[in-house]
Amino acid sequence: MHLPDLNVAKDRKKSENKYINLEENYSKVFQNKKYFLRTYGCQMNVHDSEAIRSYLETLGLTNTENLEEANVVVLNTCAIRENARDKVMGFLGKCKYLKKNRDDFKIVLLGCMAEQPDVIDDIQKNHQYIDIVIGTHNLYDLPKLLLQEFNKQQIEVYSNSDEIIEGMNYTRDSKITAWVNIMYGCDKFCTYCIVPYTRGRERSRKLESIIAEVKDLKKNGYKEVTLLGQNVNAYGKDIGETFSHLLECVAKTGIERVRFVTSHPWNFTDEMIDVIAKYDNIMPYIHLPLQSGSDNILKKMNRRYTKKEYLELFNKMKERIPGVAITTDIIVGFPNESDADFEETLDVVRTCKYDGAYTFIFSPREGTPAAKMEDKIPMRVKEERLHKLNELVNYYSNQNNQKLLNKVVEVLILGDSEKDASKVYGYTDTMKLVNVEGPKSIIGKIVKVKITDAKSFSLDGEYLEEKVAN
Repeated sequence: MHLPDLNVAKDRKKSENKYINLEENYSKVFQNKKYFLRTYGCQMNVHDSEAIRSYLETLGLTNTENLEEANVVVLNTCAIRENARDKVMGFLGKCKYLKKNRDDFKIVLLGCMAEQPDVIDDIQKNHQYIDIVIGTHNLYDLPKLLLQEFNKQQIEVYSNSDEIIEGMNYTRDSKITAWVNIMYGCDKFCTYCIVPYTRGRERSRKLESIIAEVKDLKKNGYKEVTLLGQNVNAYGKDIGETFSHLLECVAKTGIERVRFVTSHPWNFTDEMIDVIAKYDNIMPYIHLPLQSGSDNILKKMNRRYTKKEYLELFNKMKERIPGVAITTDIIVGFPNESDADFEETLDVVRTCKYDGAYTFIFSPREGTPAAKMEDKIPMRVKEERLHKLNELVNYYSNQNNQKLLNKVVEVLILGDSEKDASKVYGYTDTMKLVNVEGPKSIIGKIVKVKITDAKSFSLDGEYLEEKVAN
């Protein structure tokens, strides 16, 4: 049994990356049995779940969306906000009820929640019915643990790791777009964020391995890749590489669309901007988290840039990347954020006129410095600020979308529209959702679409002609 330790997790001693190629072959001992997988949280968790599916299916398990049919239930968890934790705990109640009358029912909890000592303490005291708990650094142990015979709870959580798995197999959610991990972990230690503790230090994959994965995806018909990391533009610092060089190498593979998430303003270089502007297949869409427009709050957050520096970077992008769309993240109600601090944030939103924003009320995470900060702001005030911020963000999102009305844009069509089953949906190069009147035959293709209606969160359009790219 290995238990998490935040002191170990925050250790950043210089050490060599350990690159591991998984070559374990498991027999399909769970043939005719089913798994249920639920994912919470960020894109990294979504992509982790694609690996988890592969592990489970290697053992012979098949997927089911019906919890009651499952023999193995896997919850891939998030630790960023309290409501994510509450959702997991609520769902575990259903699993506990089913397990009472099922000898063949196993419950697995893994991911970021497992890296938090207080969560593990709660699991050991109050949730003994959970069979296996695994952290983010050793997801690949899942098959081995499922195959073991045991009569007590198995907890295997490593608080830090130098390991990087290459040659990972994935059961991908899509045959059109794909996530590609380029690095793991984060060294920024923003005072509100648990990720540097749950995901460990920044560790970069080998450039040649990333390029080989992208080329393989292209060969198999994928149209778009998204380079993924907690802080993608810190890629390569540990191995003598740069993200701008990697981005250029990926663009040169010729895959039709390249995206990346998420960037930290502190690491965003002029070279990156130049590469994005140079290659047509690097999409002109950047997610650039602001978090706050107040220098006072930014300092307390340990964000390592000022309002002025952020705006200078934003303006460079707008000036040098044709047609770029920029979205952001913003936290309101950080401990003792004043009315003046909040107005500074609104000022940045008015200046930047973002294409969209993910907005949140500050959620303290145990073990982070911000969780210990005194906070005298009533929740009512925080909620009012969030409402005011969202109104402003939605206004500018709508204004930006209105500019596309009656324009013809290229859209990568991904599937049937959730809004209207008779339509299909896809995304523009600037990551705008479009519900399209068009035949099912255009799914998986980049097509020309005339925008017929524009709202704050989506566009409507009609398919104009045959595919632009196959």
